[in-house]
Amino acid sequence: MYHPDLIRHPDSCPALVLNADYTPLSYYPLSIWPWQTAIKAVFLDRVAIVAEYEREVRSPTAKIKLPSVIALKQYVRPSAFPAFTRFNLFLRDKFECQYCGAGHDLTFDHIIPRAQGGRTTWENVATACAPCNLRKGGRTPKQAGMPLYLEAIRPTNWQLQEHGRRFPPNFLHATWRDWLYWDVELEA
Repeated sequence: MYHPDLIRHPDSCPALVLNADYTPLSYYPLSIWPWQTAIKAVFLDRVAIVAEYEREVRSPTAKIKLPSVIALKQYVRPSAFPAFTRFNLFLRDKFECQYCGAGHDLTFDHIIPRAQGGRTTWENVATACAPCNLRKGGRTPKQAGMPLYLEAIRPTNWQLQEHGRRFPPNFLHATWRDWLYWDVELEA
């Protein structure tokens, strides 16, 4: 009987990494490890295998099915607040321009422009499409007559995780179904 995991190259068999409480370490970016890292963690007894691919790897003395879901044996406490990055900013703002709602050609805009003393902080930066950013220029939203859709806040990791559930990654294996919460078709 044909099974897609049997012909899959090992490099296309990442392992979903769960915390010791069996929740994903993160949704965005999705906590996955390459198969080599997962196998090493298994042999170092740092993780438990929760689910496996049908695909095996072999050494001269052993063979092992590649883990598709692993759980850390020691709990890792997540930090309360995410790092300020362009991606996390876009995720906070749901990949939409905060001036017009466009979801393409995204940049980030200083609400109080740097020329007016604005700093690069969560509370002073918003996602903007390039045309809106150009139109706003070196003015504040009020000066430009361009109100923001949402207030710029410093998000918690939980808020970003909730937003991230709306944007699943391209690859989700069927064995990950019980651990993730996206309403998408998962690969067999």
